[in-house]
Amino acid sequence: IDKDALDSQVKERKIKEAAEEARNEQLANEMKRNDKIMCMLEEQQKNEIRNISKAISEFQKNFQKPETRRDFDLSDPQALKKDKPARLSDHDPRCTVSGLQKFMGEDLNYDQRTKLQKEQFREWSLQQQRDWKNALAEQKYKDDLYDKSRIALDQKTMELQRMEEENKRAACAATKDFNRSQAAELVEKKRWEKFQKMKDDMDEISNLLRGDLLSENPAQAVSSFGSHRVVTDRWKGMSQDQLMAIRSSQKQQVLDKQRQKEEELRRNAEWDRQITQAARAQLLLERHQQRLNREHRQALDSINTELSQEQKSKNIYLKEEEYSNIPTDQYFAQFNTTSR
Repeated sequence: IDKDALDSQVKERKIKEAAEEARNEQLANEMKRNDKIMCMLEEQQKNEIRNISKAISEFQKNFQKPETRRDFDLSDPQALKKDKPARLSDHDPRCTVSGLQKFMGEDLNYDQRTKLQKEQFREWSLQQQRDWKNALAEQKYKDDLYDKSRIALDQKTMELQRMEEENKRAACAATKDFNRSQAAELVEKKRWEKFQKMKDDMDEISNLLRGDLLSENPAQAVSSFGSHRVVTDRWKGMSQDQLMAIRSSQKQQVLDKQRQKEEELRRNAEWDRQITQAARAQLLLERHQQRLNREHRQALDSINTELSQEQKSKNIYLKEEEYSNIPTDQYFAQFNTTSR
């Protein structure tokens, strides 16, 4: 078993898991900031609607009083107290044609009344123009503020994406450097082991070549206790049965060695298969996470687009609601009251 390769794979997997965890934490922080910004925008919109409603109420209270209505005199509770006699003088403006109190050519207040009507119409026109300019300026300020907030949000999103890409590049560079150092250490270790093994083999071969075992010196088996005795560890002569037993034992050792090698090959194949399955599972998990991130980003863009369209539609509706009915009703109410 290549323990160093397995350790390097474990370290690499830990680095990937740490990078994935940091990326998930960064995405969670980004979602929190986006939710906070959306809450602030909604609160600002509610405040704007509340201010507009308050301004409409103030305008109705100040400029659309019940006394200025066209038919207020029909339901005035103080009508009897305010009522005057049928005729005060010959120049009473309440005297109509049917009263035979005032005839054609006897209107002495025509110029003054015409001048007053023109002055009132001029004041109404100027007030309407000022209201329109103020409304346009306020709408422009709101649009500029919304555009600035959108630009700031987009810049923050781009900055987060850039930071995420930099973190990915840094993690890839760190992983590449770690793998390069591990590969260099492994190559150096194998080279040193090969050199040491070759040196040991050369020393062993040299010792065997110079020793009495391979030289088969017959004098080495002579015992010091007599010529009829031999030293067993140096004796070279054997019987045929002993030789056959040794050969049989060697064959059995060869078979055992071959079986061990086959078992080792089988274990190595099993390890390779497990490593391949783990790498394939890791690749599938990374692709699934990338797809989830892409879907999340698309959903966030869709939500932002819908919110922008809804905000523009609400602004257009409020603008039409505010400036389509109020000035016209005010103008006709005041003009009819003055005409009577």
